Amino acid sequence: MPILDPDTLAAIAARRDQWLGQGLCTQPADRSSAESAVIELYQRAGLKQPKFAWVHSPPAALKLIAEEGLSVPPIRFAGPHHSSAAIASLRHWAGERMDKRIDGRVGHKDRHQQLIRAAVWNSLRTSLHIGVATAMRTLLPSQAPGVTWYGQQDAHWVAYYDAFRHFGFASYLKPDAEILDLQATLVGATGWWWAFDDVCVMAERPSALHTEPTPDGIHNERRLHHLDQPALQFLDGNHVFVQHGTIVPDWVVLDPTVERINKERNIEIRRCAIERIGWDRYIETAELELVDRGDDPGNPESQLELHAHPADWGRTGRVLLVVNGSRERDGQRRRYGLHVPHWINSALNAAAWTYGLSGTDYAQLVRRT
Repeated sequence: MPILDPDTLAAIAARRDQWLGQGLCTQPADRSSAESAVIELYQRAGLKQPKFAWVHSPPAALKLIAEEGLSVPPIRFAGPHHSSAAIASLRHWAGERMDKRIDGRVGHKDRHQQLIRAAVWNSLRTSLHIGVATAMRTLLPSQAPGVTWYGQQDAHWVAYYDAFRHFGFASYLKPDAEILDLQATLVGATGWWWAFDDVCVMAERPSALHTEPTPDGIHNERRLHHLDQPALQFLDGNHVFVQHGTIVPDWVVLDPTVERINKERNIEIRRCAIERIGWDRYIETAELELVDRGDDPGNPESQLELHAHPADWGRTGRVLLVVNGSRERDGQRRRYGLHVPHWINSALNAAAWTYGLSGTDYAQLVRRT
């Protein structure tokens, strides 16, 4: 198979970004289209048409499900014929058959297949399924009743099979193509939903969803982030704060203090909170002991600072404060802390340790580069 031409590559990226836009959409759900698609899925699964209960958010959906005593057994494709298992089976086997059509048309691990897997499936799954959906799950109880079905956060699955069909790399059997179309409708019409035998609980899409480009992403991967507001929010007030892809408690953004930082056991949350107030202020207020300071040979006019851990952190070790070698979008160079072992007494040796080098080798290496 010949290498894809630049125009086709650009077209695939543009098609992916259209699905990304659907996955990040914050417009009110198209309830009519969503209900019609769900009814069709129920019918294809041999189920009677359900009633619909709409709520403002996934947490509200789980509350309603619990109050109504709705539940289903774990999904087993060969198990009892209940709604969640039947719909799962429809999608599962449609995907299996579409995969075979893709393999048969383009050849196993063909360049088209590899490209679409990386540029479409992996990219959208990173942005939506791993990024947004993971944040969404923090709002739900650990033992959620019922089985969740994605709407817009399922865009990676739909977009992957859509790309092969849209660009003529594969064709599907009519029933499978129709299942794909129904899933595409749901991506474009609603957020999460839950299927039960007599009722389908539908959650509205988020009212706010803020993202930024993922560092080093090559296929327009996004991660959740907003500096001062929830990165994910629903009409009923349910929300999640996210700092550069790291899910954090509200206090990190709204009221970060040294006391809260020192009590925090999660390293990433602690890091975000410190960066929120600034390392200089944190070091001064927390009265961190300075162990050593020295010039950074690889970062002109910047210094390395080695500090002892606060006793409240509950772990031995030290913090190496460094200055980022590249500038942020505002032209500033961000300071950040790295954890190093407690036995290191030199700031230069601590920097070298993070690269697996001795202090002498590190200094020579960075001077050469």
